[in-house]
Amino acid sequence: MTGIAIIIMGSERDLEFSREIAKYLNLLGITYEFRIASAHKTPLTVLEILKEFEKQKVVYLTVAGRSNALSAFIDGNTTKPVIAIPPYSEKYGGADIYSSLRIPSGIGSIVTIEPEGAAIATAKILALNDTTLLNNVTTYQNNKKQELEQANKSVKKLR
Repeated sequence: MTGIAIIIMGSERDLEFSREIAKYLNLLGITYEFRIASAHKTPLTVLEILKEFEKQKVVYLTVAGRSNALSAFIDGNTTKPVIAIPPYSEKYGGADIYSSLRIPSGIGSIVTIEPEGAAIATAKILALNDTTLLNNVTTYQNNKKQELEQANKSVKKLR
């Protein structure tokens, strides 16, 4: 049974960044859906989203900057994997990532700041029981290795 990635954004301002994550999910063959909900402003909506996907094989991808309560709030209310992908903010010099890293006890969300890394982690989680997806991950990683090997051959010729 193939799973689904649910990308939950803290606000519509996170949509462009979330589309970047979706691009990599597409490359890996993962179905996804977008949602917008805030742990601070619309916590009941967050809980409704969790209830909607309760019986499915799902990984939640949370995209929220500044004060990211969304990731920990979701993780504390589900047994499904949660990956926090806080968008980098020039305004705060990256300091806002700490709200994704310093989480309360009993919370086990994963944090990465790269859309590609979030998609790969999602694929690996969902591939635990999906050989097709596992093959997609293997192919993707092998292609990346081949790109590096090709680049190495090219630079060896430089003088």
